Amino acid sequence: MARPRGARRRAETTRDRLARLYGGTARELCALDHANPYELLVATILSAQCTDEMVNKVTPSVFSRYPTPGDLARADPSVLEELIHSTGFFRQKAKSLLGMAAAVEESFDGEIPSALDDLVKLPGVGRKTGNVLRSVAFDLPGLPVDTHVGRVSRRLRLTDQDDPVKVEVDLDALVPPPERGAFSIRMILHGRRVCTARRPACERCVLSDVCPSSTVPAAQRPAAVEAGWAAGPEPGGP
Repeated sequence: MARPRGARRRAETTRDRLARLYGGTARELCALDHANPYELLVATILSAQCTDEMVNKVTPSVFSRYPTPGDLARADPSVLEELIHSTGFFRQKAKSLLGMAAAVEESFDGEIPSALDDLVKLPGVGRKTGNVLRSVAFDLPGLPVDTHVGRVSRRLRLTDQDDPVKVEVDLDALVPPPERGAFSIRMILHGRRVCTARRPACERCVLSDVCPSSTVPAAQRPAAVEAGWAAGPEPGGP
């Protein structure tokens, strides 16, 4: 299916402005505390239906007790469940973590793989998580698509798709490989802080003048863009 008309030009503007608003590499922008690919994978699995802040409170104890995939693979499930209880869905997450660690030990000699085809074979790891690992931990091309990325992309008419994989394909055609990971995180940040699900703050959005979904009258859009720059990257201001 053809991309929406003008998508490439809007994508270029979006990439440029969000990079200015939310500066940094994918690794620098990642909110999950980690020191290596294994820790990031554990944190990402725990982040499902949980805030990054809560994950970061839990993971130091997990990493201390289970510093390697081998240690985690041999964990007592009840002890692991207790450690991660506050992240929610702790039984399923514990099952995923134990399965992931065992698979890494058995199939990859204890090393987290970097190929997406290998990552998605691990229990608890889907395409989105795999792309997080590739872009943040390995500095490889990967564009994770979550609800924020999908919503903001559709509002900007960078895609008409609802399926995350199809959204990823459309965005991959618009974003150079080295930029994909950081672009994804910037879209997530913008979706959380400005382009929210219920009421997007179009009146203070740096993309208001190029977004087909902007609710701001055309004559007022330049002022909305300036208000977005003035507000800065944090909710409510710099």
